[in-house]
Formats: sequence, structure tokens, C-alpha cells
Amino acid sequence: MTTETTLAESFDGRRFTYRLPRVSSIGPGDFVTIGVTFPETAEHPGAALVMGQVLTRATKAGDAVGHGRILGELRPDGTVATSGGDPFTSDDLAPAGAGVLEALQARERATLRIGDLHHSRGNVDALLQPHRFNRHTFLCGQSGSGKTYALGVLLEQLLIDTDLPMVILDPNSDFVRIGELLESASSEDAQRLRELDVRVLRNDGEHHPVTARLTAMEAASQAAVLQLDPLTDRGEYNTFLRMLESATGPGGVAGALGAAAGPPAIATEGMLNPHSIPSALRATGEPDALRLAQRVENLGILDWDVWAGVGQSVSEVLDEGPRAVVVDLGSLHTHEEQLAVSLALLDELWADRATRKPRLIVIDEAHNVVSAEPATQLQRLTTERVIQIAAEGRKFGLWLLLSTQRPSKIHPNVLSQCDNVIVMRMSSPADLVELEAVFGFAPPELLAATPFFHQGEALIAGGFVPAPAIIQMGARRTVEGGSDVPVPMPG
Repeated sequence: MTTETTLAESFDGRRFTYRLPRVSSIGPGDFVTIGVTFPETAEHPGAALVMGQVLTRATKAGDAVGHGRILGELRPDGTVATSGGDPFTSDDLAPAGAGVLEALQARERATLRIGDLHHSRGNVDALLQPHRFNRHTFLCGQSGSGKTYALGVLLEQLLIDTDLPMVILDPNSDFVRIGELLESASSEDAQRLRELDVRVLRNDGEHHPVTARLTAMEAASQAAVLQLDPLTDRGEYNTFLRMLESATGPGGVAGALGAAAGPPAIATEGMLNPHSIPSALRATGEPDALRLAQRVENLGILDWDVWAGVGQSVSEVLDEGPRAVVVDLGSLHTHEEQLAVSLALLDELWADRATRKPRLIVIDEAHNVVSAEPATQLQRLTTERVIQIAAEGRKFGLWLLLSTQRPSKIHPNVLSQCDNVIVMRMSSPADLVELEAVFGFAPPELLAATPFFHQGEALIAGGFVPAPAIIQMGARRTVEGGSDVPVPMPG
């Protein structure tokens, strides 16, 4: 014999268990209200309406218990207050209405609209707390899930609806048109965007180029570009260190290199001129200097388009204070160039951390920059810099927003520092295990639903949302920069 009574109980006022009739539409992720009667006190005049969220499903009435958590109490004035932590027993559990959900979001100052809530009765906006982007955020979704589109929605909302400065490392040229509004965008959005300084850097002959200063990078970063190991290549490495000294002061190798190089000098206004390095090294007559010159030429580093001449580097553009800078890494020819620019930028941001200038650092396809298993010295240093920002950047106003198709390819020391997560369709068992292990605040039952998500659906959880929820991402307001390869039509 089964019971048709809905029964909810809480022993600590923070969690609850419940039993449902055999047929019920309530399941994991759903928001509910529970009518309870407390002993009449100054805090509780008796009857109250408690708001909760179902986390696990009671699968069979009478012999399986579901679990949930308490989100607050609905006050007579329509607001949601923090729960008093009182135990209760109730036979009145029902789906929460739109008004209750909106009251919860208002309590948490959630105003950043990114889509629509699935677990609601009625049309309810999915809202994030913009002030909670002062922590690191992780977005993931397999190919075809809508990850890039969703990241675009999130970035344009932050751009239009907040004052948060950002720099976007864009490896696939997906966000190069984020400053251009669609015709469907509102006049308010258009006015807001016109007021913003949004700059796109790309090597296409039309925009400001994507460039870095090799000789402005930290010594270890320069050595990584040159693939120099301080022990294995100790002779060349020592010559390299003396080269660096020659750029800032006279005497020793500085004098030898400066005198031998002729025009163009190896050092100009305290900066090394990279293109003069091989000839200047050969002119010294030192064996290790010759080997270093050969290394530079064999690697083809000086043929890269990323080295700034008289123009500004990416870091120098950031110093001018634009609201957003899109660095089109996709316009560079090699992965090594992309890493070199990324490392130069991250080095500069970290070196300038004491100024505490707030900045959101967006890294799309982040597994290429912060790899779980770095394959080269350049990739290893870039990964280490991101790990450092993840661990210590928050107190200096440096916040990460990382996006990838493969969570298991991201270094775990970075994932573990992310307090916000957006998960789109994910079918890889290894990735799901990784997500569940790292993001304990994302309910396992909701994570388990992600392999079945449709395009544009996402699980949001963490400090920037009032409660974990499954949502449908909203429409873009700006133009997408990239697109999938078109399928040829039959002739």
C-alpha cells in the first residue's frame, strides 16, 4: 500500500527530506515551497512558508526518501529571508511559483540576465550576481553544446550591464565583433555600447596588431621562448643572461655586443632589438654566443609577427585603460606565438598586481594555455602563471573566466580555485568525474543530467547564483565573430 501524502521533514532547518506520491512532476533541481507551523515566537508568528530546492528524487512513494536544502523563508511582504534554522515537519510541499523565485534572486542581488530558468513554474529569468565575478569562473561544454555562444552571452552581459574591465584571449576569433550590436538589440544596449572603449587586436592589416615585447618579458619567459634550459644549455643560457644585462647597462658583454652589432644596435633605449641579436652574437666570437645565434635562427623566432616594433604591445594597450580588449590569438600563425603573447600579457598583469586594478581575464579554449600536462617549457611557464593568478589573484583584483571543452585537460590547481561553474552538455565520463570531484557545490544529480542537455542548456552553480539551476541560455545581443564550417549543399 502506498501513500499519496507529500511529507517533508527537517531536523536542522537547513536540509530536508521528503516523500512524494508515486506520480509527481517534482525532481532534482526543482524549487519548492513547504508550508510549516513553528511554535509562535517573536521571530515566527506561527505559520510560515519555507523555500527549498530538491537535490535527489524520491523514486518510489513510501520506501525512498528524497533530499533537499532550505533556501530561506518567504515573508509576508514577499521577500525571502534567511532561514532561522528551526526543525519542522510538514505535509504541504509544492512547486515554487515565479514570484518566490524572483524574490530569492532579489535577495541575492542577482541582476545579470543570461537566460531562462528550467526549474520554475512560469517564465523566470536566470539571473547571476554580477558582484560575484570577483572570484574565478569556469565554463565547459563539449563540441556542439553551445559553449562559445554561451560565453558570448555572458561576456556581452558583463560588458553592457557592469563596469568590470576585461581582457579576452580569443584563440578562434569568436569574439572579435563583440563591440557590434545586432539589430534586435535594444536602444539602451546600443547607447551603452557606444559609450564603451572596446578594442580588438588582430593581425589582419586593419586592426591594431597582436604584439608583445620579447625583451620586456621576464628572463625566465624569454628563455622559454628560446627553449633554453639553465642546466642542459648552461653555456647558451649564461650568454643569454649576459645579453639581458647588455640591454640595461654598459660594460662587459654589453660593450662587446653593442660595439660589434653596428646599426641596428642590440639595445635601443634600454630595450633589446630582437632582429639584431644573431649578428651581434656572432660578432662577439664566443662559441656559446654563436650557438645561441644558431638557436635563434633555427627556431625562426625572429620571423614571428608578434614582436612589437615602434607600435604598442598588448600590455601597453591595456595600460591606456580601455573597458575591454579582445586579443585575437587566432590571427597568429603558430601555437607558440599564441603562448608567447599570452605569457607576456599574464606576466605584465601579475607584475602590476600591486596597483590592484580590477580585471577579468578571459581565456577561451583554456586547456591550450593552462594544461594539466604542459608539453613545453613555454606552456609550463604559462600554466604556472595562471596557477599563481588562480591562487593569489583575487586579493589583487585579478579574476579568471576559463572556458574549455575538456575539464580534465585543465590543470587541477586552477580548477580547484574556481568558485563559479557553468556546465553545458558533457558526455565524457572522465570529465564528469572530474567536475563532481572538484565542484562539490554542483549537485551530482544535476551534473548527471548534463549528457542529455540540448544545445544551449547549462547547469549553473557556485557563488554567483542564488541556487544551482539548469537554464536555457538567452539570445546574443552582439555579433558572433566565428562560425562553424558550413556544410556543402548538394548540387
